[in-house]
Amino acid sequence: MKKKRVCFELQVFDTIDELSQEGQELMQKAVAARKNAYAPYSNFQVGAAVLLENGKVVIGNNQENASFPSGLCAERVAVFQAGAKYPGETIKAIAISAASNKYTVDKPAAPCGNCRQSISEYEVRQKSPIELFLMGEIGQIIWCASIADILPLAFDTSFL
Repeated sequence: MKKKRVCFELQVFDTIDELSQEGQELMQKAVAARKNAYAPYSNFQVGAAVLLENGKVVIGNNQENASFPSGLCAERVAVFQAGAKYPGETIKAIAISAASNKYTVDKPAAPCGNCRQSISEYEVRQKSPIELFLMGEIGQIIWCASIADILPLAFDTSFL
């Protein structure tokens, strides 16, 4: 038997002002998208902003449905829209912000497993990392260099 350790580094910023200008603008677009989320059941709004290599930003927010499995997370709305609108364009970064109508989200919210897998598909396909900026409603922002950091051992086309 062999033991292996899987770990990664991330950066933690205390405020949005500590991000690069590009990071600040991307997060502000995620926050704006979050405010238009359709989340009448969970009362948990998420916004995502995808920065493409061509400089375009594509936004998404969570879209719930009374038939819960029929809804879609903000991250997938934004990534799928980017793929549909700008096919073949490289995704550089995704900013994600979350808030609740029931409490203050004061820590960064990471993508769910389905979203991690979907983002991973794009990262593997484009053969370059997708940076992540994660934020709650207030408080610290986490930056990760790649979706692979938070989804090691991802399922990809090599298994098919």
